[in-house]
Amino acid sequence: MGDELDAAPTEGLTLAVDGPAAAALAGETDNLVLRAARALATAAGVPARAALRLHKHLPVASGIGGGSADAAAALRALNALWGLGWPEARLAEVAVALGADVPACVASRPCRMGGIGEVLGPAPRLPPVGLVLANPRVALPTPAVFRARQGGFSAPAALPSGWDDAAGMAADLAALGNDLEAPAIGLCPPVAEVLAALRSLPGCLLARMSGSGATCFALFAGADDAAEAARLLPAAWWRWGGGLHGPGT
Repeated sequence: MGDELDAAPTEGLTLAVDGPAAAALAGETDNLVLRAARALATAAGVPARAALRLHKHLPVASGIGGGSADAAAALRALNALWGLGWPEARLAEVAVALGADVPACVASRPCRMGGIGEVLGPAPRLPPVGLVLANPRVALPTPAVFRARQGGFSAPAALPSGWDDAAGMAADLAALGNDLEAPAIGLCPPVAEVLAALRSLPGCLLARMSGSGATCFALFAGADDAAEAARLLPAAWWRWGGGLHGPGT
């Protein structure tokens, strides 16, 4: 259900965007993918030459790191296309200037984030778990949510080394929250509707807002449970259900 990015050699630097969510980027003249390409070329001292094609499936400004993942994919793809051979740590140095979530997306594995996103550590061992994502198709820019936030942040969570099953994971995470949820709901009341709908789904173990919203997630015992639950949500929403580790794993 993620975005896809292709990179091919050419003269100059171009980006074509297609896919079901492409229209939301139609007026964007400096896509984060292009900024990532230019930043890497500058850092490496090479010409920015690539034909990039972004297949956009994820909703824009939705709090699930879609744009950040696209930028990270561009860094990884162009690292290979241009024959740089840079290690992950060096790509992460370029990534952090592009956005707080981009270093984690360069790593492309479960991790815990600190600082503004540049301090990465291993996540607890994750069990097989079902996941539902739902977005009311309302863009919610991250800067606006942070501006609306009041007060401090919660203390870093104390988490175990891992969980044996989804129920144990959900039980521990139930004691935690998202400090951006209240300001996000103030700016975008449909977030509260999405959370209420997720919590009412049969088999839902936990529901929270993702990132700065407006996408919310729910945890389930397994991928099949999540896929079935997602089909019960309003068809007007963007929704997805499956396994945290992908189908069949």
